[in-house]
This record gives sequence, structure tokens and C-alpha cells, in this order.
Amino acid sequence: MTLTRPTADAADAGAAARRQATRRALALLALVAVAALIPLIGPRTALTGTGEAAAPGVAGIALLRAVLFAALCVPVGELFAARLARRVPGAPRVDAPRSWAPYAAVVGFVAALGLASVVATGNLLPRHLADLDLGGLYASRDGRLALLEVNAFAVAWFCARSRRPGTQVWPLAAVALAEALRAHPAAEHTAPTGSGLTLVHVTCAALWAGGLLHVLRLLRSWHAAEAADVGSPGTGDGSPAGAALLGRYARVAAVLFAAITATGVWSSLRRMPAGTVMDQLTTTAYGRTLLAKVLLVAAVAVLALCARLRLRSARDPLGACSPARAEVVVLGAVVVVSGLLTALPLPIRW
Repeated sequence: MTLTRPTADAADAGAAARRQATRRALALLALVAVAALIPLIGPRTALTGTGEAAAPGVAGIALLRAVLFAALCVPVGELFAARLARRVPGAPRVDAPRSWAPYAAVVGFVAALGLASVVATGNLLPRHLADLDLGGLYASRDGRLALLEVNAFAVAWFCARSRRPGTQVWPLAAVALAEALRAHPAAEHTAPTGSGLTLVHVTCAALWAGGLLHVLRLLRSWHAAEAADVGSPGTGDGSPAGAALLGRYARVAAVLFAAITATGVWSSLRRMPAGTVMDQLTTTAYGRTLLAKVLLVAAVAVLALCARLRLRSARDPLGACSPARAEVVVLGAVVVVSGLLTALPLPIRW
């Protein structure tokens, strides 16, 4: 009886773990499906009653750009969180969670390839292979930037699969730079300023969203190692190392949030002069989508504040994981809305 009891307990624990993994997978699929609906339905909703006309295929372009942004966040966040974890004293000696960077690079490559095909057809969604003018990509600034993103994700995949995954930082930086340059054509007034603001904004957003995602993955792996050591499910996430990692991330995230807010406000005022902001936030598609993004970021800020307050709790500092998980979900929505924002017509400067 003493021999069979532990076996039965282990089987029950394994079955419970499999059920929990299934529920998490189903929840993730549901979130991805909902996120995909935002760029597909969003343009029609945002444009209703504004009198504006969007470019053909705006929903598909918004979806591709949202996927590209998400594919950029994942590897950037892994590199950032891994660097933070290495500086945590007393961190559990366990293998890091399986890297998602190679998968993100493949997804990013496909999204960048889709966006390049749009540029190759004159910013229209291609219906046939004959519509593509691949040679024309080299003749335009947008085409060269699109090719740069395609090649950068391909190089990022090789770096992620190599013995030195840290080298991904260079092709990923190239993607962020290409996005910053693409968003501000050379003919735009003070284009270098706009590109610089966008580069800082995109980089900080990728560090914030992707970093939190990987920090939570690290905490889960530390929790599993701790539970295996004591032979019980446990209640922490690698405490006190988990609390130290969350604290380090929270301090950096506060700086990232400040940079994102400053560059976002400055960029918005460049698009919409101060005297017209209130009107354009409700009467233009760009303004409505920007307002939705601001509300989501405000929700993220509240969740981050709740996590920080719980982190300071002496009794249960790792209670911060609950609002942090909700924060990741809302940050995912922010990334998707950002993709939609880049595909909508720019507001009129009154």
C-alpha cells in the first residue's frame, strides 16, 4: 500500500497538470482569435461616420503589421528578461524555458513577406502572382525597407538557432529601425525626428511587453523546480528569487513606461496639433484608434501599479503575478491595436 500510494498521487498530479496545460492552450487560442478580430473588424468600425477612405486591404495589412510587432516583442523580451534573470542572486539552477524566438522569427518572416508583397503590388493586396513586381521593391524606399525586414527576420532565425542567440539583437534592431523609417517618409516635415521617436517607442514597447511575458515564463519554470525539490505543488514562483526578478523588471518597466508615454504624446502632437486633438480623437479613424490604445495603456498602468503594490507586500510578494498575467493580456491587445493604427489614414493637420 505504501508503494502504490505515491504512484497514484503522481498519476493524479500528472493528469491535473495535463488538464491545466489543455485549459491554458485553449485560453491562448481564444485570446489569439479575439486579437485577430481587432484588425479585421477595427478599420470598418473606426472609419464609420468619419468620411475618410482607407486604402484597399487595410484589414489584412493591419493584421500583418500586428503579427510583425508581436513577432518582434517575443525575442526582444526573451533577451531582456534573460539578462535580468542572470543578475538575480540565488536564482534556481534550472534550464530556461524553451525559447520562442525561432518560432517568432518564422512568424515575423511570413508577416514581413506578406507586407513586402503588398508593397510590390503598389500597396494593394495581391490576388495573383502576376500582380507582384518583385524587382520594383528595389526601386522604392518602402520596398527596400520591406525587404530589410524580411531579411532581418531570416537572420534572426539563424541567430536564435545558433550557439549565440544574443546576436539576435542586431537583426531585431534592424526591424525596429525599418519600422521607424517606414512610418515617416523622407518627404515628411522633420522626418528624422519622427523616426527617432518611433524607434524609441517601438523598442521600449517591445522590451515592456515581451519582457513581462518571458519573466512570467521564467517564474513558472522556477516554481516547477521548487515544487520538484520539495515534492509538493508549492505556492511560490521561485521565491524569494522570483520576487527579486519581478522587482528588477518592475523598476525597468517604470522607466520604459515613462519613455513610451513621452514619445507617444510627442508623436501624437506631431500628427494632431494640440488645438485639434480633442476633435480628432472622436471624428477621425486614427484618433479613435489612438484613443482606444490610450485607454488600454491606462489599464496596463493600473495593473502594473497593482502588481507593484502586491510586490511590496511582506506576506505574499509573488501575489503580483496575478495582475502581471492580466497585464500581459492587455499589452497583447495594445500591440494589436498598434498594428491597426499604422494601417489607418493619417489625421488631417488643421
